[in-house]
Amino acid sequence: MDSGNNTRISEFLLLGFSEDPDLQPLLFGLFLSIYLVTVLGNLLIILAMISDSHMHMPMYFFLSNLSFVDICLSSTTVPKMLVNLQTQSKVITYAGCITQIYFFLLFVELDNFFLAVMAYDRYVAICHPLHYTVIMNDQLCGLLVLVSWIMSVLHALLQSLMVLRLSFCTRVEIPHFFCELNQVIQLTCSDTFVNDMVMYFVVVLLVTGPIGGILYSYSKIVSSIHAISSVQGKYKVFSTCTSHLSVVSLFYGTGLGVYLNSAATHSTHSTATASAMYTVVTPMLNPFIYSLRNKDVKRALKRLLGGKV
Repeated sequence: MDSGNNTRISEFLLLGFSEDPDLQPLLFGLFLSIYLVTVLGNLLIILAMISDSHMHMPMYFFLSNLSFVDICLSSTTVPKMLVNLQTQSKVITYAGCITQIYFFLLFVELDNFFLAVMAYDRYVAICHPLHYTVIMNDQLCGLLVLVSWIMSVLHALLQSLMVLRLSFCTRVEIPHFFCELNQVIQLTCSDTFVNDMVMYFVVVLLVTGPIGGILYSYSKIVSSIHAISSVQGKYKVFSTCTSHLSVVSLFYGTGLGVYLNSAATHSTHSTATASAMYTVVTPMLNPFIYSLRNKDVKRALKRLLGGKV
């Protein structure tokens, strides 16, 4: 068998959540609603940040970027799934699958980096409040976002090019609702040792770095909070972190749940459902978390929507 020929197939089949035709309309309605709420919610956050001069701060600049990435992340997987559900088709082209892998990895990694950058912003604001405006200047904020994009683009490009070198012969069914990197690699008839090593090494490196930064930032924040004498003062300081902590817990908690679920069960539908939590549901919930737990965001949204402040 010629392992170097990767032109034998032109398409894959996305098996999705269920093959029961009676469930397709329900799934279509559910994910269409989630997608519309995700786009609308995150778009409102972005517009509120732009329109309100009081929100032109590093914290909300990073939040706007996170909201933009969440829209893009959902748009990478959900529209194709909706089209397949509506047309009763499971097909995605080879080029479409590689493209989906690239953009999915790009936006997931950006989420990962931006959450770490936002943790650093909270660390500077709480631990070095007198120097906050000097440290978190426009140049540094722009540089942090630029570096996050560069690292994410290079990572997604590396993984996508590694998939292009693989051959796919007869197994074309992907037990997922989108082209997930690990699921696609498992279908190849080529040697995947190099792909597996690169995938696990890079992912561990790029995930443990931001997580380590988040843990370090919050360890310093907790130490600073302990030094505050009044309970009210401690609560006021900690309340500025609750929205970010909630989003971090949701993103990494659901992401970890996917891998634990994959290791504990061989049910493909169960794995797809678990993946939907952090790829589809989490981007929808982020705007609600920030708007419900942050008074400044609430005020900006009311101004944007024409309500009284």
